[in-house]
Amino acid sequence: MQAAFHAEKRHAFYDAMLPESVLLLFSGEEVRKTNDEYYPFFADRNFVYLTGLDCKEAVLLALKDANGTVTERLYILPPDPMAERWTGRRVKPEEATRLSGIADIRTGDFHADVHTLLSGGHYATTPSHFAHLYLDLFRQSPADRDRPAQHFLRLAQTEYPFLHTEDASAILRTLRLIKTPEEIDAIRRAEEITKSGIESMMRASHPGMWEYEYKAVFDYALGQFGPQGPGFPSIISAGQNNFCIHYYSYTGQARDGDMVLADVGGLWDNHTADVSRGFPCNGRFTPRQRLLFDCMLKTSDHMFSIIRPGMKMADVDATIRRYNAELLREAGVLDDVRDIGTYMWHGGAHHIGYDVHDVVARPDVIAPGMVFCVDIGVYHEAWGIGFRLEDNCLVTEDGCENLSAAIPRTPDAIEALMNE
Repeated sequence: MQAAFHAEKRHAFYDAMLPESVLLLFSGEEVRKTNDEYYPFFADRNFVYLTGLDCKEAVLLALKDANGTVTERLYILPPDPMAERWTGRRVKPEEATRLSGIADIRTGDFHADVHTLLSGGHYATTPSHFAHLYLDLFRQSPADRDRPAQHFLRLAQTEYPFLHTEDASAILRTLRLIKTPEEIDAIRRAEEITKSGIESMMRASHPGMWEYEYKAVFDYALGQFGPQGPGFPSIISAGQNNFCIHYYSYTGQARDGDMVLADVGGLWDNHTADVSRGFPCNGRFTPRQRLLFDCMLKTSDHMFSIIRPGMKMADVDATIRRYNAELLREAGVLDDVRDIGTYMWHGGAHHIGYDVHDVVARPDVIAPGMVFCVDIGVYHEAWGIGFRLEDNCLVTEDGCENLSAAIPRTPDAIEALMNE
């Protein structure tokens, strides 16, 4: 994304802020792994969305006065030759401006500056009063570890009790729901990268291959497109391990007759694809494997034929479940469609973008520019067959497009690739 993209998103956020407000958005901190080692840093996606920067311990500060005038600044870590010798080069002020479009870049004491701005509820140079503090306090679970925003909230409740806390994530979720043409282009490129990785695994597959070997093939294929790698931890499993929906061990071995499940996505310009393909490790579907695959394929094709603006978002999941249940009943797999939960264990649609499960305001009604997964999974434990067919759907003005349609998605196409 160019700086203009991030500037546009910031100004859209500022337009939604109340007057007399302060926004603080944090990039995040490293998480300690052990002793003096940290997990690889992963910047907060909302921070990246508004700034284009992927660096630790950075802060976006925006002030909106009573007249609606906004000033913004960006705090980054100061240059430190010794620290950079050990942990890599830090972004410099001129780079931060080029990437974000923010002119005011500072490397000073953020906390001291904020205290000067907020103490007494006044600007440092004008009598305008602050009334609102916007923080991204989103948690997936109450048990999630505190992030810098939670730490600052506790400080603000003590030092600046006159500030009313506002939910920055509510605005950001709405902004991230509809993708711009630049974002859609990035997702298309991520699909191409994903295609290379999945096809490489299919071509390399053979009975006796270990899950970690499939992963190595996928990672090598993605490495040909740059250092960004996958957009999320790859789910690659075989046989009985396919019955763990989010499986990350890579310790199993594909036996002759097993299905391999790849739920993976390449990353491009901070946007990820999310595609699932099941394929027989020996390159030939058994009749039962093909039967289940055909039900999922027909369900997927049906969904791509009916998804369009105005459809209720909740109807995507409901229709996938209902349509696939009827196909499984007709195929003799299911006696009663009300028992579909025996074989379908999860929902069939989630949005993608800056996150694989994109942090967006889940819409009531589908609209152009939304990008979400059409995900059909069937898990038949008695037969020892479990896998899913997951594609990425772009909603257009009058229908939808399957962005991952070029990745082999029919039994015949998969067998042809694996045996070419």
